[in-house]
Amino acid sequence: MDGPENPHQARLLRLLRDDGERSRAELGDAVGLSRSKAAVEVTRLADRGLIEGGEPAASRGGRRSSIVRLAAGMRFLSIALGATSLEVTLTDGALRPVARVTEQVDLRRGPSAVLGRAVELAVKVRAEAGGFLCGAGVGIPGPVSFAHGVPVSPPFLPGWDRHPVRDHLAAELDCPVLVDNDVNLMALGEKHAGIARPFDDFLFVKIGAGIGAGIVVGGTVYRGANGCAGDIGHTAVMSGGPPPLCVCGNTGCLEAHFGGAALARDATAAARSGRSDILAMRLASAGTLTARDVADALAAGDQFAMTLVRDGGRRVGQVLAGLVSFFNPGMIVIGGGLAGMGHALLAEIRGVVYRSSLPLATGDMPVVLSELGADAAYLGATRMISDHFLTAPDA
Repeated sequence: MDGPENPHQARLLRLLRDDGERSRAELGDAVGLSRSKAAVEVTRLADRGLIEGGEPAASRGGRRSSIVRLAAGMRFLSIALGATSLEVTLTDGALRPVARVTEQVDLRRGPSAVLGRAVELAVKVRAEAGGFLCGAGVGIPGPVSFAHGVPVSPPFLPGWDRHPVRDHLAAELDCPVLVDNDVNLMALGEKHAGIARPFDDFLFVKIGAGIGAGIVVGGTVYRGANGCAGDIGHTAVMSGGPPPLCVCGNTGCLEAHFGGAALARDATAAARSGRSDILAMRLASAGTLTARDVADALAAGDQFAMTLVRDGGRRVGQVLAGLVSFFNPGMIVIGGGLAGMGHALLAEIRGVVYRSSLPLATGDMPVVLSELGADAAYLGATRMISDHFLTAPDA
C-alpha cells in the first residue's frame, strides 16, 4: 500500500497518528484547510484504505461531522537487535503494539542467521495481528550508515560490516525498510511518547553494553555527515591508572570504563580479591558476573558496587558536561540497561554536569531517567518508518 499523495494528506495522517481520532471539521481546522478541501482529502484517503470513519462527532452547530481515524489494519514493524536479544514488535497506525515477541540471540551468529530469524518472527506477529504492513524500522547496536542501510564496523557484531541489512529485509518483507543505530531510535521514541516529548533539542544517553547518545535537534534526530554522530562511548576520559583497552582498539574510552563488559570485568576482579562479599558469592554460584550482578549488588547495599556506579557516573557526567556546553540541550534523558541502577547513577551524572557546565546552559535543563525503558526502541523504530511512509512524494 502507498502512503499519502500530497502534503495535505501527509499532515492529516500524521495528526491522526500523533493526536488520535478527530472529527472531519477538526481535521481541517488543525491543518489549515477549508472544510471543503479537507473533505476532499479525507475522502481520498478513505477510498485508498488509509483512514476510516466512525460515529458522529459532537455537534458544532449545523450538520454533524463524523469521527475519522487511521485505518484499523495499518501496521508498522520494529526489529530491535540488542547485544544478546532480538525483539520484533508490530504496531497499529498510532504506534500502539498489537503483537510482540522477544528471544535471546547471539548476534555473532552473523547477519544471515539473525536476520533470517527476525523475518520468521515478523511473519509470526503479522499472522497473529493481521492488517497491511506499511514498513519496518530496524535498530542495530553499532554505527550505521543511514543513507545506505548498513552497519559500519560495529564492534560487537563481527561479520556484520557493510551487510545490506535494509535491502535484505526489504526483499524478505516486501515493504519499505529503514535501518538506524539503536540509540538514535530510542531518542526518537522519547521524542514521540516519552518524557522528552515537549523538547525539540535534547540528548538521549543509552548506557548498556555500549554507551551512546542520540542527538535531537529541532525535533529531528541529528546523525552527522556519515551517520555516527553521538558515538560518545569512544570518547577518551581520564583514568586513575593504566587506561583500559576498548573493543574499538583504542584505550581509555568511556565505554571501556563503564560499559557492560567493563562492569563485569571490574566486578569479577573485586569478587576475586575479596573487595565485595556479595559479588564473590555470586561469582562462586554462577561462575561469571555481568553488569546485572553489579546492579543487584548495588540494590543490596554493596559498597564496592556503589563505588563502581559512582565512578562510572562521574565519567559519563564529564563527557556530557562537554556536550552541554557545546550543544546546549533542553534536557538529557538517561536510558539503557544500566539506567536501571537508578538514582545512584543519576545523582552522580547530574552532579558532575551541573558543576562542570555553564550556569546559563544548565539553569533549567533537567537530567532525568527514561520513563519508557525498553519501549523507546520499538517506538523509535516505528516512528521512523511511519514518518517515511507518511511523507508525500513531492514533500
